[in-house]
Amino acid sequence: MNNITVYTTNTCPYCTMLKNFLDDKGIAYKEINVQQNPIEAQKLVDATGQMGVPQSNVNGHWVLGFDPNSVMAHLK
Repeated sequence: MNNITVYTTNTCPYCTMLKNFLDDKGIAYKEINVQQNPIEAQKLVDATGQMGVPQSNVNGHWVLGFDPNSVMAHLK
């Protein structure tokens, strides 16, 4: 089973593209909207050093931006 968390904001077009990609592939994920959750936003920056979204944690590997190839490479 894959463990995928996607960090997003309300207005990020690349976040929408990534979620649509995962939905189209039937890949389950958890979404955390950092625009609505500043505590999670700070945790994300602490973990990655990056403020941009989308960021995804795919089975323990961080993927920055809309990068379907990297996401797929880290799936089990």
